Amino acid sequence: MIDPLNDPMERIAAALERMSPAPLAAPDFSAEAFVWHTGPERLEPVINVSRVDLSLLLGVDRSRDTLLANTLQFARGLPANNALLWGARGMGKSSLVKAVHAKVQAEGLDLKLVELQREDLPTVARLMDILRGAPFCFVLFCDDLSFSHDDQHYKSLKAVLDGGVAGRPDNVVLYATSNRRHLMPRDMIENERGSAINPSEAVEEKVSLSDRFGLWLGFHPCSQDEYLAMIRGYCTAHGVTISDDDLRAEAIEWQATRGARSGRVAWQYFTDLAGRKGVSIY
Repeated sequence: MIDPLNDPMERIAAALERMSPAPLAAPDFSAEAFVWHTGPERLEPVINVSRVDLSLLLGVDRSRDTLLANTLQFARGLPANNALLWGARGMGKSSLVKAVHAKVQAEGLDLKLVELQREDLPTVARLMDILRGAPFCFVLFCDDLSFSHDDQHYKSLKAVLDGGVAGRPDNVVLYATSNRRHLMPRDMIENERGSAINPSEAVEEKVSLSDRFGLWLGFHPCSQDEYLAMIRGYCTAHGVTISDDDLRAEAIEWQATRGARSGRVAWQYFTDLAGRKGVSIY
């Protein structure tokens, strides 16, 4: 009789059981937002989502209205597109996604937001399997998405957008933000033109990734009037009092020291102003 403790096959089987990950527990979808983690793979609920009210996002009216309409369609079970929000940094791309999600929730539609990191794209097929069987609609949100010349993660993203054989789940759309319109640096595309055996095919392989998004929403640098209006909107919303002349002088000096003018710079100035005025904004 073979001793199980000394049987090589039994020891191998036991080792494989220890190495294999435990099956994922059924997610609790009672929260309104989640972050997808790997190692181990799990959906972690987010209790308090960091976001601003949709009415405070100024200078992006067209993108705001388009994304909101697309998201409402989706949350109501109607056809909707994946969306790529691209353009100038600090102009509220990721803030818009989170604010639109809150607006749809306020309409009484139980839409879930799931944040996915670019580094975790290779695991997205397993995430899709989890979301596919859930009785909710999900916006899969990938912030600050871009790829370098030796980055193969974009192939996983193609599978998300195209859906593969099984197809993208009807209850999932992908919203991504990027500073790059084609998600890849221009010099990478130019190098493909110069070094590939068939340059046109190599370039098409790269730029076709962004073509898989049904909505392209561009964000551009704001004007000085829009910049000042953003700050005034924050002041009104949080009860911070300052004269128009003082706000204008201080805000313009702040932007000059930063060498930039954007929604992010407006919020940073307002944070400093609220602190000096003794007003809590959190």
